[in-house]
Amino acid sequence: MTRPVGIVVPAYRPDADRLGAYLRALADRLDPAVVRVELDAPEPGIRDRLAPLPGVVELAVADRRRGKGAAITAGFEALVDRVAVLGFVDADGSTPADSFAAVVDRVLDGGADLATGSRRHPDADVLSHQTFARRRLGDGFAWLARRFLDEALYDYQCGAKALTAATWRTVREHLYEPGFAWDLELVAVASAFDRRIVEVPVRWEDHPESTVSTVGTTLRLGRALVTSRHRARLLREDRFHQLLASRRRTEPSLTERLAADPTEAD
Repeated sequence: MTRPVGIVVPAYRPDADRLGAYLRALADRLDPAVVRVELDAPEPGIRDRLAPLPGVVELAVADRRRGKGAAITAGFEALVDRVAVLGFVDADGSTPADSFAAVVDRVLDGGADLATGSRRHPDADVLSHQTFARRRLGDGFAWLARRFLDEALYDYQCGAKALTAATWRTVREHLYEPGFAWDLELVAVASAFDRRIVEVPVRWEDHPESTVSTVGTTLRLGRALVTSRHRARLLREDRFHQLLASRRRTEPSLTERLAADPTEAD
């Protein structure tokens, strides 16, 4: 029986064979209402290379790179009125379909408003590790984020998360990050609204051909950590952060920017 779940897969120039196999696995294992692939700047002929795909798979193509957060946001906005639970998972298949199903199930069974996969949880099953440099940077960032944010997690950036459609409607207008920092901001904002957040250990395998720039992404995440804390404290009506905000120009949220320009880039 098809479940009221919509899955978004953000994909920037993905490996077509790997993505196609992963989409079929997601459809078979989770039996979702829809799997929406947000393809950014795809290579010519990728539609043909992905075929045949299950009927639940939809392809949405942008002619340039929007960023992970912008792609997921566009997908969620397209699906939010069609399903009860929204989820996203990275296109490289680092989190197998069985493991991602465990994340989605925590929301479906009513145990969480937001379930976030975790590669750093003590019970996670890591089949292959990142390079030493990426692992150390990731560990250091997670340590720092636990001290900056109100929600203490082992892993904020794992590309496997699910949330209720109602939670998405609550947080959507308070998200601004178009890139990889979007995960961090999502957790911070959901926590500020006192949503139930559950960390779910996953089975995970690193893919070294990832399009993430280690140094550049780490610097962006550091900046996003400060801004995410600020926005979360604003939602909690912290007077100091309200004073800071009063001296800054208000910027449009990511959903507002995407509404004005669907090709909003990172």
